[in-house]
Amino acid sequence: MQPSAILESALYVTDLDEAERFYGGVLGLDMILKAEGRHVFFRCGPGVLLLFNAEATRNQLAAGAKLPIPPHGTTGEGHLCFAATADEIVRWKATFEAQGIAIEADFEWPNEGRSIYIRDPSGNSIEFAEPRIWGL
Repeated sequence: MQPSAILESALYVTDLDEAERFYGGVLGLDMILKAEGRHVFFRCGPGVLLLFNAEATRNQLAAGAKLPIPPHGTTGEGHLCFAATADEIVRWKATFEAQGIAIEADFEWPNEGRSIYIRDPSGNSIEFAEPRIWGL
């Protein structure tokens, strides 16, 4: 057997309110669920982006919790890449520059396809890339 798709992608953030403003406001993702101090979830195309406060998710939930999700979390900056067409990348770059968000890298891959990289408020590396960089 082989998984057919990635349903959820998770990043760990240091400030949920800043993350909510960035992913909901700057990137325009629709929030679907929020638990104050623990997480905020956004819809992104056919998948879901999970943003967690790592300190809160590392703790074991109380016995008998409604959803017995095991503890998880990480430290340091993570990475996530959003699919974008060449035209969308141009527009994203202009949007970020207009908002004072630094473009950390902007280049063409050897096998064709462009990527731009920025940092979210928690320092996670966020990429926008043409799917063709992976032959998609």
